[in-house]
Amino acid sequence: MLKKESNPMEDNKGKKNIFIEDPRYKQCNKEAWMGLGLGIFNLIWWFSWGYGLGSKPVSEYTYIMGFPTWFFMSCIVGSILFSILTVVMINKYFKNMSLEALSEEEIEEYRKEYK
Repeated sequence: MLKKESNPMEDNKGKKNIFIEDPRYKQCNKEAWMGLGLGIFNLIWWFSWGYGLGSKPVSEYTYIMGFPTWFFMSCIVGSILFSILTVVMINKYFKNMSLEALSEEEIEEYRKEYK
């Protein structure tokens, strides 16, 4: 006995399902790329200061507030700078949105509002 293959675009009763992409995905992808970019920029900042200035002999180090410049810039200034950049990025570019499922009417409303 052969089973009838089901069509992924049809439900159990043979009705056609139309896939409507949630418009929030676009915003979520944008936020994810921004977060990834900030993380990569943080890594480049830390690596540049830490290994750029930190590769000199200890006798050639300069100090800021008792810390070697490479440590102060990569760890202390970097932490403060990227914390501030994170807050600015979240407040300016991220949007507060519900995680609940949207109805078709809400999807259309959302598309009009955030185009």
